[in-house]
Amino acid sequence: MSDDRRFVEPRTLRGFQDLLPQDFIRRKAVIAVIEGIYEKYGYLPLDTPAVEHLETLLGTGGDETNKELFTLETPEGEPVALRYDLTVGFARLLAQYPDRLKVPFRRYAAGPVWRVNKPGPGRFRQFTQLDIDAAGSENVALDAEIIAIMCEILTTLGVDGYEVTVNTRRLMDAVLDGCGIPEQDRQKHVLRVVDKLAKVGVDNVRLELGPGRIDESGDPIRGVGLTRQVVDKILNFIAVQADTRAGVVEKLRGVLPPGEAAESALRELEELAEDLDALNLPERHVKFDPSLARGLDYYTGPVFEAVLTDAAELGSVMGGGRYNQLVSRFLDQNIPCTGMSVGLDRLSSALAHLGLVPTVKTAVQVLVVTMGKVPARETLNVAAELRAAGIRTEAFFGPKMNLKSQLSHADRNQIPVAVILGEDEVARKEVSIKDLLAGKKGREDIADHAEYRQAGRVSQVTVARQAMVDTVKKMLEQV
Repeated sequence: MSDDRRFVEPRTLRGFQDLLPQDFIRRKAVIAVIEGIYEKYGYLPLDTPAVEHLETLLGTGGDETNKELFTLETPEGEPVALRYDLTVGFARLLAQYPDRLKVPFRRYAAGPVWRVNKPGPGRFRQFTQLDIDAAGSENVALDAEIIAIMCEILTTLGVDGYEVTVNTRRLMDAVLDGCGIPEQDRQKHVLRVVDKLAKVGVDNVRLELGPGRIDESGDPIRGVGLTRQVVDKILNFIAVQADTRAGVVEKLRGVLPPGEAAESALRELEELAEDLDALNLPERHVKFDPSLARGLDYYTGPVFEAVLTDAAELGSVMGGGRYNQLVSRFLDQNIPCTGMSVGLDRLSSALAHLGLVPTVKTAVQVLVVTMGKVPARETLNVAAELRAAGIRTEAFFGPKMNLKSQLSHADRNQIPVAVILGEDEVARKEVSIKDLLAGKKGREDIADHAEYRQAGRVSQVTVARQAMVDTVKKMLEQV
């Protein structure tokens, strides 16, 4: 008899990923570090729906953002979309719950967001962000503190080679206004071109700011149409570098057009430099860089992003800035805000690339295994006792119940300790406890059979049932 059943091909959508236990356990460890640091700085947890009204999400970024939205329709016919970041939802909350979220207010949030982009290494259409935002103050000390949080996250995760680059929208505004480019659309075009500097190089940026260029595929790229003199002024501005943050500020004074806008922006940058010094943030890790143009059409003040220098090809792993006008989309007033987002997927990829995330296959600490005809109720009772003591425990029930299969399961999943129940142990109210990792390591260089058996005995003890929990805890301390 033929089988005419049709099967659905198991596959993942382009730009999406499945997270198997080994990957997810590593991510949870990174999330725990980040959220712990957020809370240390006084940020409170908060969450918003994955789906928002379309009109809530539109506006910031204009048509370009609109193209990145996964749009949907509710059963009632309302136009909605999957959120593309966690910031807009926070701005909505500030407007919707003014009596419950009184400023100043700090929040953190973690969750998936969706964008219709081109997938690549560390770049997905669904990805996870971990955000912080502080609302209610224009003081750049808040921006400095957020930069300190970025540094602390990376240092805590074991990263030494990283750079947090800092710029401010107000400087670029002063340059563009001084160059006679007041039109908002044209300014956004300039910012998008400058943002490509690291990717395409200064020569191609020069062409795009001017008449345009032909890319590697032969397609034309429309230029901004600026004169050579204006292009030179912009390139001179973004090329400013110095060994110190204060040095960058001084050099900028020589290239910015005179006027109150430029002076005000420089004073803000000087104040930010003083705050960064007060937080003891090293110059080698936090640098002022006028070429940083991330989302400058979104932000209103300082912007910052972090790159791991030994995994720079993956791009920035976290970034953010000050946005003082977003809440005015919902209210007839501005609530100044600043914030930062960690791109968990890209950060995890970078940490794995650097070998800074340990390969952990399971969260299980103990596997309860049996030999001979031991009733299942004995296995369950031992597992329950261990769990009651706070020990993460799996009771083995598989298709093959021989000892080899059970210990192979532990080895395959890197479970460090086994509690072994045999018929004799049950009768004597005893258990055997085996340090699986120590036993494996201790036998690596042994060839003699007698030494092999002795090494096994050293890593395994038999104790009375009432001593089981304490013995397991002591063994886990050595793992």
